Amino acid sequence: MGILFTIIFGGLVGWVASLIMKTDGQQGVFLNIVVGIVGAVIGGWIMSLIGADTTTGFSIYGFLVALLGACVLLAVLKFVRR
Repeated sequence: MGILFTIIFGGLVGWVASLIMKTDGQQGVFLNIVVGIVGAVIGGWIMSLIGADTTTGFSIYGFLVALLGACVLLAVLKFVRR
């Protein structure tokens, strides 16, 4: 069940990040999941760099950290595509 929750959580985070970054029309469900999961890794890395607590598990804080990372990922991708 852990992998299923990770996929659902990643999809939700990726979808919200794509709405914020206005890339929703360019991505499908699979890319939303990938962006959410990779964004969670990037967000955890950013939080560890600034000395904040990283999170394990599913929580509001974990969602916000993953959302931060996903938005950073999408911003970098938008910059590279230009």
